[in-house]
Amino acid sequence: MSAYQDGDRIVVLIPNQFSRAEEREWVDRMVDRIAARGQRRHRSDDELMERAAQLARRYLPELRRGPVTVRWVTNQNSRWGSCTPAERSIRLSARLRGMPEWVVDYVLLHELAHLVVPGHGPEFWALVSRYPRMERAQGYLEGVAATAGLDLTED
Repeated sequence: MSAYQDGDRIVVLIPNQFSRAEEREWVDRMVDRIAARGQRRHRSDDELMERAAQLARRYLPELRRGPVTVRWVTNQNSRWGSCTPAERSIRLSARLRGMPEWVVDYVLLHELAHLVVPGHGPEFWALVSRYPRMERAQGYLEGVAATAGLDLTED
């Protein structure tokens, strides 16, 4: 079971075999969790920029110049994140808000790696794989997208 916020909606994913009573109990429980998470302040664009700097220092020492901008966007419907290396700008889908920090960190690091290697070749994946929760985050994002019927990619 999992839940996440998609704009103004809360999406709750539960097993199909649940009874109506179990379904109601778990939906209420997961909505409460998301609501509690929502009471915590979401990272601002400035905080994303700071987090990007921390991740770059830790995992991408070869990144000479960090991004100029890192921001949340609401118009990214087919990607979790994107990077424009020429502009040194990174955008993260607002769909990531409410997801675990380690998932947001993975997407942010993925986009930062594009400032070192623009494509998705072996050199790029060698950089991204330095993140210890890479595979777990990829699986989480794939599960969210598949369950919600979204056709989202990493970038």
